[in-house]
Amino acid sequence: QVQLQESGPGLVKPSQTLSLTCAVSGGSITTNYYYWSWIRQPPGKGLEWMGAIAFSGSTYYSPSLKSRTSISRDTSKNQFTLQLSSVTPEDTAMYHCARGSLSGLGSTNEYDYWGQGIQVTVSS
Repeated sequence: QVQLQESGPGLVKPSQTLSLTCAVSGGSITTNYYYWSWIRQPPGKGLEWMGAIAFSGSTYYSPSLKSRTSISRDTSKNQFTLQLSSVTPEDTAMYHCARGSLSGLGSTNEYDYWGQGIQVTVSS
């Protein structure tokens, strides 16, 4: 009953900032005690947890991406946003948003709902 839908550009130039939005329906992003994550999968690689925003608005980030990652939300629209700055071709991946619990932070297998994903290519 909870649905997540990613949206944003499919192509981004190197050095630019990638901005993706996850629209949530069937459940509020402020409901206790859920966490809303961004997870990506580069070609030929496994899933990589990037970060999350909690029901409270608190944010959490992967140490490897923290310096370039910002997650925010718009509660009036029931959506949350990923911003990844200074992108390179290594950031090319399928990007997913997903809902999980506290145990999902830093993990890729503790989620009950996933968006279908959006392919993002970083290329000049």
